[in-house]
Amino acid sequence: MLRSSATGSVGGVPTGFQHGAFVYGSDEDFVRLATPFVRDGLATGEAVVAALPPSRIVALREALGPEGDHVGFVDMTTAGRNPARLIPLWRDALERHPGRPVRGLGEPAYSGRSAAEYDEAVLHEALLDVAFAHDKRFRLICPYEASVGIDPTATHSGAEALAEKTFRTPLIDVPDRAERWEFGLADLGQVRQWVNAQASSYGVSRDRLDDLALALHEICTNSIRFGGGRGTLSVWVADGFLICDVADRGRIDDLLVGRVLPPLDGLGGRGVWLANQLCDLVQLRSGDDVTQVRLHTRLR
Repeated sequence: MLRSSATGSVGGVPTGFQHGAFVYGSDEDFVRLATPFVRDGLATGEAVVAALPPSRIVALREALGPEGDHVGFVDMTTAGRNPARLIPLWRDALERHPGRPVRGLGEPAYSGRSAAEYDEAVLHEALLDVAFAHDKRFRLICPYEASVGIDPTATHSGAEALAEKTFRTPLIDVPDRAERWEFGLADLGQVRQWVNAQASSYGVSRDRLDDLALALHEICTNSIRFGGGRGTLSVWVADGFLICDVADRGRIDDLLVGRVLPPLDGLGGRGVWLANQLCDLVQLRSGDDVTQVRLHTRLR
């Protein structure tokens, strides 16, 4: 089992968030590694939350027996479909148990994800050390299935540097086949109509279309407010998703933008937060020259 700590320890006592991982090859292997971690937490009176794919929940419940009734199980494929929703999930677990240590088991990089989803799961893992660096009540272990092919050493060693580098590195290029629209404030209504037509032609349901339209409006409005007054919208389909990429000349400094609900009187951040709640996946990168927000909506 690989273990890392965001802030280390003094005399063997943790001084901050403890974040580790293990790699497993089968459900039996997973149970063998996960069960002692969960039971240790229950024995010491910690609140234990396990955010896992359904098959792993079933296997762990069976292994724990009656002890499983004292674990908060969360379906990762629903709650963590967009990995940007997971830091809020763990914050909520801490808030629901004030003053009590929380022990988490979380598997965001589960098998079957798209390449873009794996990229965001890895970024999420690195950002955990930014979000919880000084919270010594929180201990989290992240299982990785060997077949996924992600090396947890890369995401758990030097995590903050990895998060910064990934956040500042542009996403893969918009494909040549994408349709593009240059927009400003006067174009927002037309942009919405155009995307609605595109989404409808690809079979996006009415409810999902409304979610995408609202998320896209928020992100395009951010480009106008904070990105120089204009932006570029690109739309294409890949891997079963309708993808809308919004690029502008702004820069975002907060690595946790959209993962921490900003205060009502705060400047910015709410649009990205809302997009993360409405879309199946949101990718955000911001460097010196460009900020990109890429919204993914599953077609079926």
